[in-house]
Amino acid sequence: MASTAVHKPTAHPTAVRSPATGTRRTRAAAWVVGLLLVFAVVPAAVQPTAARADNPIVQHVYTADPSPLVYNGRVYLYTGHDEDGSTSFVMKDWRVWSSADMVNWTDHGSPLSLNTFSWASTDAWAGQAVERGGKFYWYVPVTARATGRMAIGVAVSDSPTGPFRDALGHPLMENTEIDPTVFIDDDGQAYLYWGNPNLWYVKLNADMTSYAGSPAQIPLTTAGFGTRTDNPDRPTLYEEAPWIYKRNGLYYMVYAARCCSEFIAYSTAPSPTGPWTYRGTVMPAQGNSFTNHAGIVDFQGNSYFFYHNGALPGGGGFTRSVAVEKFSYNADGTIPTINMTNTGAPQLGALDPYIRQEAETIAWGSGIETEWTSDGGTNVGWIENGDYIKVKGAAFGPGASSYTARVASATSGGTVELRLGSPSGTVVGRCSVPNTGGWQAWTTVSCPVSGVTGTQDLYLRFTGGSGYLFNMNWWQFTRAA
Repeated sequence: MASTAVHKPTAHPTAVRSPATGTRRTRAAAWVVGLLLVFAVVPAAVQPTAARADNPIVQHVYTADPSPLVYNGRVYLYTGHDEDGSTSFVMKDWRVWSSADMVNWTDHGSPLSLNTFSWASTDAWAGQAVERGGKFYWYVPVTARATGRMAIGVAVSDSPTGPFRDALGHPLMENTEIDPTVFIDDDGQAYLYWGNPNLWYVKLNADMTSYAGSPAQIPLTTAGFGTRTDNPDRPTLYEEAPWIYKRNGLYYMVYAARCCSEFIAYSTAPSPTGPWTYRGTVMPAQGNSFTNHAGIVDFQGNSYFFYHNGALPGGGGFTRSVAVEKFSYNADGTIPTINMTNTGAPQLGALDPYIRQEAETIAWGSGIETEWTSDGGTNVGWIENGDYIKVKGAAFGPGASSYTARVASATSGGTVELRLGSPSGTVVGRCSVPNTGGWQAWTTVSCPVSGVTGTQDLYLRFTGGSGYLFNMNWWQFTRAA
C-alpha cells in the first residue's frame, strides 16, 4: 500500500544526528514482515489506505498514551514513545505534537525523557500535561532508581513544547502505582489522580508541585466502576489510565477497563471526589493492542476522543499509535460508543500554504523521520527516493507562482516533486536540492509552480538516487500575481 509507515532511526532528543548510512536497510525486512502480520490481524476499519487514511495521526514513530491539551488556538498532544521492535514496554522519552486543524500535526520532538529526572531509571509511561499561570506541568510515571518502585515525577516548562525540566529533583509521589492525570476545577483547586490496581487522588497546591494532606483512595465499588466477573482480585472494571474532566457541572472519569484486552469505560460524579456512578463503554476492545488509553478535549466547538491502537505496520501491544475521533455527546450528556476508524477527525478549516510551514507538519508521511535541527526546532530527515509527505487541505485560492523550501544535503541531493491528490497525482512543480555540504548546512531553494488552485491535498514526493537524499526544515508557496 502507498500510505504505510517506515520506521527509521530517530535522533537522540538532546543532539542533532546525521543519518547513518544503511541503518534503514536493516529495518526494511522487519518492516515488510510487520506489514504482513499487522494487516492480517487488524480490522479493515483501522487499516490505513492510500486515499483516506489520516489515522493514526503520527506514522513515523510509534506513540502511545495520548494526553491532549488545548492552548492558544491549538491542540497540543503529549504522548509516550514505544521504541521500534519492542516486545515489552520499552519507553525512554515522551513526545509533543500540535495541530490547529486536527489533521496536519506538527512534530515538536522529544522535550522530556528519562534523562530529565536524575533519580529515574526506566519506564517513561503514561502521563499528562496541563497549563497553569503560563507554565506547563507534565506529570509522568517512572521507575525510581533508589527503590525500584514506580513513582510520579513532575516536569515544568515555560512553553507547551518545552524543553521541560525536573521541577523537584525527586518524586512528587511514590506508592508503586501509575498513570497520573490532573484536573483543575472551576474554583482553582487542582487534583492529581492515578492508580493501577487502585485509584488514588490528592489535592495539589497552587504551585502544582506539592500537595495538601495525604493521598486518598477512591472506593472501587461495582456501582461506581462496573462489575468484573473474570478476576476475583479485581471485582470492578477499573484497570488504569484515568482521565478526569468536567462538563456542564458533571465530573467525568474515563479509564481503561478490564485487562486484557482493555476497553475504554467511564463513570460520572457530582464532585471531583465522587461518589462515582458507572456509565458504560466508550470504546470497545479493538485495534490490535491489548491496552488503550484515552484523552478527551473540546476544541473549536467540537469534542475529540484520543486513544491508541496497533494499526501501523509492525504495530501491536508494545508498538502502539495514537489516533483521534470526533464525537458528539448524547442529549442527556452521556458519551456514545466510539469505534476506531482509519479516517480520523475531519479537518477544521484549511492550511495556509502562503505562510511558512514546518516540514514536520504532516497529515500522513511515508518513509520519513524527524530530528532536532541546528536551525532550531525539528526537521524532516532520512529522506530516500519515493518517500513522501501529505499535507491535507492546503488553500491555494486563485493559484501559486513558486515554491520555496529550506533544505540541507551531505550527498548529491534530489528533487521535491509537488503533487496534488496522491503521491502519483498531478505534478505542479519540481524543486531541485543540491549538495549543501552537510546534513545541517542549510540553504533555501525555489522553483516555479503552475496549475495549483483551490483547496488541495498536497504531496511532497521526494526523488533521487540511492541512499539518503536531503533534509527539509520548512516550505512556503508564493501567490500568483
